[in-house]
Amino acid sequence: MSAFDTNPFADPVDVNPFQDPSVTQLTNAPQGGLAEFNPFSETNAATTVPVTQLPGSSQPAVLQPSVEPTQPTPQAVVSAAQAGLLRQQEELDRKAAELERKERELQNTVANLHEIPADYQRICKMLYYLWMLHSVTLFLNLLACLAWFSGNSSKGVDFGLSILWFLIFTPCAFLCWYRPIYKAFRSDNSFSFFVFFFVFFCQIGIYIIQLVGIPGLGDSGWIAALSTLDNHSLAISVIMMVVAGFFTLCAVLSVFLLQRVHSLYRRTGASFQQAQEEFSQGIFSSRTFHRAASSAAQGAFQGN
Repeated sequence: MSAFDTNPFADPVDVNPFQDPSVTQLTNAPQGGLAEFNPFSETNAATTVPVTQLPGSSQPAVLQPSVEPTQPTPQAVVSAAQAGLLRQQEELDRKAAELERKERELQNTVANLHEIPADYQRICKMLYYLWMLHSVTLFLNLLACLAWFSGNSSKGVDFGLSILWFLIFTPCAFLCWYRPIYKAFRSDNSFSFFVFFFVFFCQIGIYIIQLVGIPGLGDSGWIAALSTLDNHSLAISVIMMVVAGFFTLCAVLSVFLLQRVHSLYRRTGASFQQAQEEFSQGIFSSRTFHRAASSAAQGAFQGN
C-alpha cells in the first residue's frame, strides 16, 4: 500500500544523473594509464597486433632473417690451394712438352738442311765464299771499266765487255762449278767431281787472264791498270789496281781450294771408271733418253 501512500502532487525527488553507479565507476577509474603510455616501450611492443593473413595465401607473411655465409674450414682452403697448384703444374708440364717437341722439330729441320757430311762442310762453305768473292770482283771490274771509259772514250768496248762478263760469269760459275761440287760432296758422286775439276780448271785460267788485264778484253787487270798511269789519271789507276788485286786473290784461292778438293776426292776412293759408270747410268735412266730412243725406234719402224 506504500505506492498508494505516495503523494502524486509532491515535488519529485531530485535525481542526479551523474550519481549513477556506472557513471561514477568510470569517472572514478585511475587516469594514470594514458599518461604513462609509451609507444616505444617493450611492454607495448609485446601487445602489438600481428599482421592479418592476406586473402588467398596459405601461410602467414613472416619475414625470414638473413642467413650469414658460412666461413670455409682450413681443410677446404688447403684442398683448394693444392688443386690450384696441381692445375698449374699440369699447365707447365704441357707447355714444357710442347716446347720440347718444337725443339726436336727444329733440330730435325737443321739436320735436314745440312745434307753434306761434316767432313766436307767447311770446304763447301769456302767454295761458296769464293763464288761470292767472284761475283763481287766482277761487279768491281764493271765499275773500274766504267771509270776507265769515263777517262778515255776509246775504252767503250772494255766497258761493254765488263757488263757482259758480270751477267754471264756470275750465274755460270754457280751452276758450272759450285753446284757440281755441292752435289759431289752430298752424294759422293764421281761424275760430279770430274765436272767440277774440268770447269774449275777453266775458271782458274780465266782468272789468270783477268788479273793480267789485256786491253780490249774488258778486264781491269795489272797491264790495263798500269797503262792508265801514262794519262796522269792516278785515281783511275788505283781503282783498276784494286780490281786487279781482287782477280789475283780469286786465282790464288782457287788454286788452294782445288788442291783441297782433290785431296778429299782421293779419300773417297772415286775413279774415272766409276765416273763413267755413273754417267752411263744417268744417261740410260733419264726420261729424255727414253723419249729420244723411243722416237728413234718409231722412226726406224715407220721407215721400214
